[in-house]
Amino acid sequence: CVVKMVQKYQSPVRVYKYPFELVMAAYEKRFPTCPEIPVFLGSEILHESRSEDGAIHVIERSCKLNVDAPRLLKKASVEYVFFIQKNTVNWKERTLRIEAHNETFANRVVVLETCSYSVHPENEEWTCFEQSASLDIKSFFGFESTVEKIAMKQYTSNIKRGKEVIEHYLKELISQGITFIPRWTPPPVCGQTDEQTPAVGRDAADVALESGANGAAKEPSGSSCPAAEAISPDADKLDADYIERYLGQLTPMQESCLIRLRRWLQETHKGKIPKDEHILRFLRARDFNIDKAREMLCQSLSWRKQYQVDYILQSWRPPALLDEYYTGGWHYQDKDGRPLYILRLGQMDTKGLVKALGEESLLRHVLSINEEGQKRCEENTNSFGRPITSWTCLVDLEGLNMRHLWRPGVKALLRIIEVVEDNYPETLGRLLIVRAPRVFPVLWTLVSPFINENTRQKFLIYSGNNYQGPGGLVDYVDKDVIPDFLGGECMCTVPEGGLVPKSLYQTEEEPENSDHIRLWTETIYHSASVLRGAPHEIVVEILEGESVITWDFDILKGDVVFSLFHSKRAPETSHKEATLPSTSAAGDNMQLIDKTWVLGVDYSRMESPLVCREGESIQGSHVTRWPGFYILQWKMHGPLPCSGSSLPRVDDVLASLQVSSHKCKLIYYYEVLASKDFRGSMSSLESCNSGFSQLSGATTSSSQSQSSSHLSR
Repeated sequence: CVVKMVQKYQSPVRVYKYPFELVMAAYEKRFPTCPEIPVFLGSEILHESRSEDGAIHVIERSCKLNVDAPRLLKKASVEYVFFIQKNTVNWKERTLRIEAHNETFANRVVVLETCSYSVHPENEEWTCFEQSASLDIKSFFGFESTVEKIAMKQYTSNIKRGKEVIEHYLKELISQGITFIPRWTPPPVCGQTDEQTPAVGRDAADVALESGANGAAKEPSGSSCPAAEAISPDADKLDADYIERYLGQLTPMQESCLIRLRRWLQETHKGKIPKDEHILRFLRARDFNIDKAREMLCQSLSWRKQYQVDYILQSWRPPALLDEYYTGGWHYQDKDGRPLYILRLGQMDTKGLVKALGEESLLRHVLSINEEGQKRCEENTNSFGRPITSWTCLVDLEGLNMRHLWRPGVKALLRIIEVVEDNYPETLGRLLIVRAPRVFPVLWTLVSPFINENTRQKFLIYSGNNYQGPGGLVDYVDKDVIPDFLGGECMCTVPEGGLVPKSLYQTEEEPENSDHIRLWTETIYHSASVLRGAPHEIVVEILEGESVITWDFDILKGDVVFSLFHSKRAPETSHKEATLPSTSAAGDNMQLIDKTWVLGVDYSRMESPLVCREGESIQGSHVTRWPGFYILQWKMHGPLPCSGSSLPRVDDVLASLQVSSHKCKLIYYYEVLASKDFRGSMSSLESCNSGFSQLSGATTSSSQSQSSSHLSR
């Protein structure tokens, strides 16, 4: 049995605030030996070459390393580990590319590393460094997991050390008076000489050592200290100083996970890329398991698109009832600079709010609070000069009683917790619960199983007056910020709440859907359910010949087949009921094509059927040729019936086995445009997949079309 383990690493861009030539002189001081890196025992030049003009210099070395795994190496009869390193410096372009691979155990373990030094794109007096590596363990005498841990531990510990060594040698050069090294220039022509031109084939290190005290012709252009304002060398790349300033201290592997997930989003997601701190929260929530974090983030971004959460702060205006009876609000910040949100849950009439407003309005309001919290974190990060990525919530439970345990209210609370946990991970830095009454353990028993373990560890619960004095609120909140109703001196504007008048309750004729939380009823998207044997269909009437029908839909659950038909006859609307015992209705499901209609006679197909998988986003369009009725159809995907001489496709069989229920769900939007308007719009007849299928690491593109219409996945 061959065990294969692969680990990858990608560094952020690290910036040395010194010219490329000076950094190269410092780099060359690492050879042939480097006491500053104990694991590096020495090196030997195997091959060296230069171009005629001296602009390109290639050195290939054998490097001897002492790995901290003596017992394991002795078992394999190996004392040291050897690597082959090839350095290619281009003095004209001012770049250095380093390629390294292991020579020892090459048939069992493959280590590949690529590093590059280049000029900062915004400041030619600075130098950028990037590093990537992969570790592929094919087999190692049954110690594959041990080798992986040792290799990654040693590699990550040497990453930071490598940067420190370059800075050490830079300071050493400067202390010797070497602060400037002239750039490469072409060799003199026709016997001319130039005293400022390094001789052909000479290294920057040689020039540096010879310049000595005379090297101070130019002041050093910078220092190794982080700049006050981190400058990213590339909009698509992350600078190490930026990460430390705005995202916090991360380990090398955590930085690598952030960069790789960010790059995957840039390559596959055609919509708005989430902010770096947002991506980092999902990585933290999944302990930096990049695959799990990607799955969670993709599902959340699909949810944000479905419910237009990105626009909630601009569009959501809480009803007057919430302003008066919802007992929560923002209140300065805690001692760590986190925004502080106060919730007087014990004074809130949750039953009255649910009955008067319904779950949807409450959930919208909670989402707006979370969006506002993220915005305040960004503002505090800029104000305090350090990363603030979460907020603190202070919950006062005085007044909590059995009324708060009303079943529909608890059910609404659990749904809200579920939505927040899935879409706002690692945004809660600390939860301070004060004045917890005797009934609180009952509520906690109901709620705690739905709260992530990492989140639960951030809870601090105080009963009675235990929150007062040392060990209480003063440990986390400044005295002058503690609200008056908790014995502090700060006036708090959070509403006091009270009972919601029953006259404001919703009537029985307008109850909210009790099966699920319906957000954004005013959205341009419509939701639909597709049942086995009951497709969902919509009709578009076209009065003029050349129009363009455009569509945009997301498959939320299950696999469906999308088709477009044309008929001269107007179809009749038919709502279908579900036949499954677990559901009483199909939801939004409509059938238009009569069972008596014959394909090719009563209606005709305009587009080839397109199989759409769960999690995919599909956009497309069709240029109509004739007036009439165009029918967009989504039906459940299943294996095609096979004849006696043919077998079903493996993919279809697997797809049918993976169907978890007899219902598919989707959201869709469509529009009809005049042909002339469509050509002038930003849309294109060449439709595309948003690249946002739930787990796919890459987007596939294909095109299925008839006449002038296009469907792409």
